[in-house]
Amino acid sequence: MKRTKLLLGALVAMSIWTACSKSDSPAGDGDGNTNIEGKFVIAATPVATEGVADYLLTADDLDGGTISTKNNGVEQDGTWRYYTTSGNLFFSMLYGQGNPGAVTAYKLDNAGKLQKVTNFQTETVQAFAPVDDDILLLKVSRNISNEISHWYKVNTETLQLSGEGEINTKELAGNGEMAHFSWIKQVGNKVFAPYFSIKADGVDGFGTNYPDSSWIAVFNYPDMTLDKVIRDNRTSFIGAYFTDGLEVDEKGDVYAYSSPDATTNGEYTSTKPCAFMRINSGTTEYDKDYFFNITEKSGGSKIGFKLYLGNGQFLLGMTDPSDKQSSKIDRFGLANVYTQQFTWVTGTPDPAKITSVSDLNSYSPKDGKTGYVGITTSDGKSAVYKFDAAAASASRGLEVEGGTITAIRWLPAQS
Repeated sequence: MKRTKLLLGALVAMSIWTACSKSDSPAGDGDGNTNIEGKFVIAATPVATEGVADYLLTADDLDGGTISTKNNGVEQDGTWRYYTTSGNLFFSMLYGQGNPGAVTAYKLDNAGKLQKVTNFQTETVQAFAPVDDDILLLKVSRNISNEISHWYKVNTETLQLSGEGEINTKELAGNGEMAHFSWIKQVGNKVFAPYFSIKADGVDGFGTNYPDSSWIAVFNYPDMTLDKVIRDNRTSFIGAYFTDGLEVDEKGDVYAYSSPDATTNGEYTSTKPCAFMRINSGTTEYDKDYFFNITEKSGGSKIGFKLYLGNGQFLLGMTDPSDKQSSKIDRFGLANVYTQQFTWVTGTPDPAKITSVSDLNSYSPKDGKTGYVGITTSDGKSAVYKFDAAAASASRGLEVEGGTITAIRWLPAQS
């Protein structure tokens, strides 16, 4: 299963990407119908042996119908594309495999068709998020001989680089290894940056001698001075490489999940369970009385990705209990972090036949009820599945002929 590795760069130009808003969830009734005029954008990779580029398709709803990649959609330039939306802009980003890549932005025209509005070059960063009126980006060192990682701010009002600085990520780890940020998120007036510890030694680069701990660096904003590090040894690290493990709910409480993915010399070595922990609103410490053990509730499965549905309800992409790798998602569960209830979802394809999931690029209107995930099966069929939290069930919705769904996004029309 393909994991997203978002590329950003050319900092002043990139600020166009984020100038619109900090939310990609339209108002909606949970049934695929929105109160904002616009389109759903479906990214799909055509069926081919190698070297194919995605097509961007549009749809009015996700609950049914069929669209096709044949003679349809907007073809992307190059493989390994990744997607996001900001306000009424849809961004398509080329992963350059270590080289510069292109970012292309689209808007909907008056006829509801995608129109290109900008295209520029990028450089690789490993984490990013909106913070206040800025976009904060982190470029993380993976070489133990280079202790310095870099942060950049782009102001979304002036479209100018408004600040930059350095973080000594070896010093931050404090254990002879390097801190590698999995993601960043604004929490109140702070920036929370979960990280995992890696050797970064060129031999066991992403391995660690500390598989049974988690860390969240808390930075002051806007100067990005380190306030503290939240530490815990009830789980392994929060999230995963390029995987957001934090969510802030409507109350301002922070929920952090961990899967025991840490390795040492190529072997999975964490002894801790997959679980959610909580940081109460206004605090920078874990609530020691809260621990939602997903390993126990699920019978030994791991979380591969989360999709927050709202009101404390999470849709989780899960693994088979026999799989050690959390990115091999082939089943789904619902976790209510308020009641600590876990329920397996019915109605999805046979796990043995699932070959691809849209995971990090799935969609929810955050109504507490509904989520949408693209699932492709071994027979080559790809469809959007609608997940109903109340019924703990999924139903097959919009079908995509001739392609594998890699992203589902809502794109509002121009105001």
